[in-house]
Amino acid sequence: MTKAVLLAGTNSGVGKTTVSMGIMAALKRRQMEVQPYKVGPDYIDPTYHTAICGKPSRNLDTFMMQVDGVKDTFSRYSENTDINVVEGVMGLYDGMNSTEIASSAHVAKSLGIPVILIVNVHGMSRSAAAIVKGFSEFDRDVNIAGVILNKVGSPRHAKMIIDSIPDIPVVGTLPRNKDITVPSRHLGLYMAHEQDLDTEKLASFIEENIDLDTIISIGENVPDPNEINKEEDKEPDVKIGVAYDSAFCFYYQDMFDAFRRAGAEPVFFSPIEGELPEVDGMYFGGGYPELHISELERSKTTKSLKELSSDGMPMYGECGGLQYFSTSYEIDDTVYKMADVLPAKTVRTKKLQALGYTKGQAKGDFIKGEIRGHEFHYSVTYCDNDARLAYEMERGKGIIDGKDGLTEHNSLASYTHAHPAAFPVKRFVEKCREYKRC
Repeated sequence: MTKAVLLAGTNSGVGKTTVSMGIMAALKRRQMEVQPYKVGPDYIDPTYHTAICGKPSRNLDTFMMQVDGVKDTFSRYSENTDINVVEGVMGLYDGMNSTEIASSAHVAKSLGIPVILIVNVHGMSRSAAAIVKGFSEFDRDVNIAGVILNKVGSPRHAKMIIDSIPDIPVVGTLPRNKDITVPSRHLGLYMAHEQDLDTEKLASFIEENIDLDTIISIGENVPDPNEINKEEDKEPDVKIGVAYDSAFCFYYQDMFDAFRRAGAEPVFFSPIEGELPEVDGMYFGGGYPELHISELERSKTTKSLKELSSDGMPMYGECGGLQYFSTSYEIDDTVYKMADVLPAKTVRTKKLQALGYTKGQAKGDFIKGEIRGHEFHYSVTYCDNDARLAYEMERGKGIIDGKDGLTEHNSLASYTHAHPAAFPVKRFVEKCREYKRC
């Protein structure tokens, strides 16, 4: 058996991320080995988990990874840890469309993990009991084993609510605390490396108001995850440059691990600083290129990529990578020259252009097969008339007309952020291997 709990909210904005971070910090202060996870396609919350726990946080998503992929990831990383803590997404039962797929509940059911339900009780008393009752009875296969009341007004307020919830233990009552928040911006919260995170203050707040011993007890006796065929890292024979700085910072740790298992060593470098490593392929994730656009326009990296792409070096980009690979990026009526790897121009917009899961078939020579991921962007990319798009989208907006994956030579970029569970990692690495042999 293993220990695990899933921290879920009744809806977005109930304080789920702060509570999850605090519980992780408090458990770490007890010298426990904590393996963190995040439900859904999230790059930002996992950076906080990782900073707190000292272990890379892993995403669990039953759409992108499907149930078997979620089980494989949990099996791979739940060993050799004292407790696994999963932060949910949105409300407990909120999934894709009107289904349970990709919801916190679906992950909890798939792995047999008990749920601690977080309820924002500001402005209510006994009504909180009705909410808890409804959540606990909506799907009997979801084990709601404890409740945390957030934004409690007073001890008397807390007692009124606790007395009205007879069947499920209330394991914590958190008073309102404006000092413990993480500010947000257009793509979500700030990344962990951009904040001075006071984990001691957070851990103390949790220790004072939540019964950690009960939470640990609730997390006991989770069924052992399925045994998987755990591939060992291959001896690396290729190197893949990974753009990693404040402009390009949206990555799944699992993608780097998948590279290693396929025999590729990730080499991290900063386009902002103009770095250009000697590698056999490149990967540019999403992030905030618009916040560093002037530095990127002047960067040696930016000015060097077109020649490398024309030479056939495999290059793969996602969202921010697509914007960067474009000929230009227009922001607030100012046009900035970009890498000119792909025949397109990108324009920043004030309005959100796409948000949600994506699914498509990659039919190009560069990357083939089913692609599952997600998109979230405030920009539009205008392709040249003769541009080639490799993804036929079954779900999601993509670049234009239900297509995504703009490609030229051995370079490809899309608005889709892919997860390695549904992305042909081995094929990409093999293309890098072929380039190295040339």
